[in-house]
This record gives sequence, C-alpha cells and structure tokens, in this order.
Amino acid sequence: MSSRRGRAIYVAIEIAAPVERVWELTQDPAQHTRWDLRFSRIVPEAPVEDVPERPAGRPTRFRYERRLPGHTIAGTGISLGDRSAADGTRTSALRFTTRDRLSPLRDGRGYWRYRPTARGTLFVTGFDYVPGWGGLLDRLVVRPLVGRMTAWSFDRLRIWAESEVAPERWPMASAVRFWRADRPRASRCLRTPPGRADAMRGAPASLAALEAP
Repeated sequence: MSSRRGRAIYVAIEIAAPVERVWELTQDPAQHTRWDLRFSRIVPEAPVEDVPERPAGRPTRFRYERRLPGHTIAGTGISLGDRSAADGTRTSALRFTTRDRLSPLRDGRGYWRYRPTARGTLFVTGFDYVPGWGGLLDRLVVRPLVGRMTAWSFDRLRIWAESEVAPERWPMASAVRFWRADRPRASRCLRTPPGRADAMRGAPASLAALEAP
C-alpha cells in the first residue's frame, strides 16, 4: 500500500444559522451521522486522560463505521474541539485510521472550522488521507467521490440548520431528483481553497498536537 497522500479535500459552505447551531449538529455524534454520508455510526469513548488538558479540553477517542452493501468498514479516531477563539471562530481537529483492507481511506487527518459571518456561519473542512486502493484509483475515482459526498452532505446540513427539515428527508437517492430545486446539491459548496492554497494550510494548531488514534 502506498503511504503517499493526495491533494487534500476542501469543502466550504455558508449556513444562515448561528455558530452554536452548526456546532450542535456537527459535534454530537448522533446528529453528525444523520447528515454526513461518510459515516453510518460514531461511538464516542472517554476523554484521553493521559494527555495534558488544554483550553479546548482533552481529546476524545471514538469508533466509527461506514456500512456498505455486504460489508461494514470500521475504524477509530481521536478528536478535539476548540471554542476559545476571541472572534467567535471555533475549530475541531481529528485523526482517524482503520485496519480494514477494503477501506479506500486509511490513516487520515482533518479539521472543521466554524467562522461567524454576517449571514451566520462559514463552515469549512479540509482533510487528507493515505489511499487504501492505490494512488491512481484514489486520484481518479475515490478522492473525487469522497469530495463530492462531503459537499453534498454539507448542503444537507445547511438545509437542516436553516429550515429544520430533517436530513432523513433527503436520502442519498434524492441526489438524482433533478426536478427538486430544494434538494441538497454539492455544487452549492466551494471546493477550492482561497488562492488555490493547500486545504490543510487552514488546519488549527490542535491538529498537530493530536496523537495518532
């Protein structure tokens, strides 16, 4: 298996809802799996006691699953949220890994950034990972698909935060309902970092401080 990462994935969307609301829908594992296609189940574990506590608190370990037809990919991760910025910006950093040989994503790292705006919240993610199916297949198929899944999920989250329409109203199959103007769309998201910079350049310092899960 190649240990090389590819071009980091970047997705950003502005949500007409306060940061507190977006934080609630994304930081609660039970809520998170309702809108994010990348996860079927997230089970948090106890905070990591052997890591010194920071202003943001202690990192928390978690287990995750992604159910596929005939197989469930399982892995572990560690995350740390930070709500201490003076300007109201919040961040959440994580690392994840899996030993599942069928997983297209192996060791990975990423972040969420929540920045207050005049309309509500600019919600941003950047993440990268070691390909599990080889670099060529990742570059041509997996990475574009994962990026699109992330963007579609972000717009499904936006609809939920802005209108209280539950994400279950929009299952993955709804992506082909072209006649529905109100359906989630990946195209509503920004997919390129400002100035075409590396998507991981915006990662918070807390990401570098996280140990491998």
